[in-house]
Amino acid sequence: MSAYARCNHYSPESHACAHLTGASRGGEPVALVEGTEGPRRLMQQEQVSRVDRGQTEGRVARGQAAVSTQAPAGSGPPTMGGQLSSVGSVYTRPDDSSLEDWMSALYPELWDLPLHHLSIPGNHDTMTYCLNRKSPVAPDQSWLLRLLTKLLPCVTRPVVLKWAITQDLDVTAQLSAGVRYLDLRVAHMRDGTDRNLHFLHVVYTTALVEDTLTEIAEWLEQHPREVVILACRNFQGLSQTLHEYLVTCIRNIFGDMLCPRGEVPSLRQLWARGQQVLLSYEDEETVSRHPELWPGIPYWWGDKVKPQDLVCYLERMKSCGRPGGLFVAGTNLTETLEYVLAHPGQSLRSVTLPGLPFLGAWVRAQCPGPASRCTNIIAGDFIGATSFVSDVVGLNRKLLQC
Repeated sequence: MSAYARCNHYSPESHACAHLTGASRGGEPVALVEGTEGPRRLMQQEQVSRVDRGQTEGRVARGQAAVSTQAPAGSGPPTMGGQLSSVGSVYTRPDDSSLEDWMSALYPELWDLPLHHLSIPGNHDTMTYCLNRKSPVAPDQSWLLRLLTKLLPCVTRPVVLKWAITQDLDVTAQLSAGVRYLDLRVAHMRDGTDRNLHFLHVVYTTALVEDTLTEIAEWLEQHPREVVILACRNFQGLSQTLHEYLVTCIRNIFGDMLCPRGEVPSLRQLWARGQQVLLSYEDEETVSRHPELWPGIPYWWGDKVKPQDLVCYLERMKSCGRPGGLFVAGTNLTETLEYVLAHPGQSLRSVTLPGLPFLGAWVRAQCPGPASRCTNIIAGDFIGATSFVSDVVGLNRKLLQC
């Protein structure tokens, strides 16, 4: 059986849905136990100077041995030695420097796989680290929440903020930590100036869309062999005029970095063209007018409070078969408004972190590739709190086990 076909299964066992099984090379199921070895990173050490930096950057996880391989001659991008390192602790924050250029550090055997067959770490609600404390609640929120924020703003707004923040790191830090899928919820504030677009998750951000896209482009210029998938979504309050304005900003900021829609490319193809951005846009009318925009990327959102229920949802989605192109499996938990109002002293972070070990075990049991139960982009909240990013990147090692 090929590596692509050996997608691991996370099968329900009683209510916890917690029995991990996989497949051996012969196709017989074997237990996948969280052992002492921890997650594996598929990383590769650069052995030539980077074009933009003129220096050699190591890709070895701290305190771990590595096995090197050499890229075949004439394989395209600069020849690089490979490393396979194991991380000692499963739930410690990853060393950001080892993941900053993980795509360029992949083994050459993976350079020709389309992006939707790779394992790519992403986040949920990228921009919530900069929510505006003085922002009104978005008009699409429940009437009760909007009423409470008007009657008791000093009490309600701090509670709303604690439950709306899903990321601690700013966008540059998230990119440097290895995240390559950004979830950008674009909105126009009802009483804001005509062209000041913000991001939105219950309340609006202090950051403007144009400034954030510029920050992403500047990071990409410093990492010319890294590729990002930007998902522009929601578009609360945007008219067609504002859609056109946003697309103009996108073209002006990214220029030739944008990859036009078509067949999902491989890393080697993107490197050859000098392209680094696949931008999905969840407005079909706008996409139809602009070839540089990709259709919206499916996001498996479970809307679950408990991690066990979320895993069961994700397994049900896998049993129906993966989409044909890029798609996201979201590991983010969701609380109800009733729970939030009844627990004002808690936060999304305080209820999310205890469930991350269980969700992390599910992540490490996944396998990328084209088979029906394979995963692609895996997104999460508070991506800097655990080894989430390195766990997702490490899944690419399974593609080499032919």
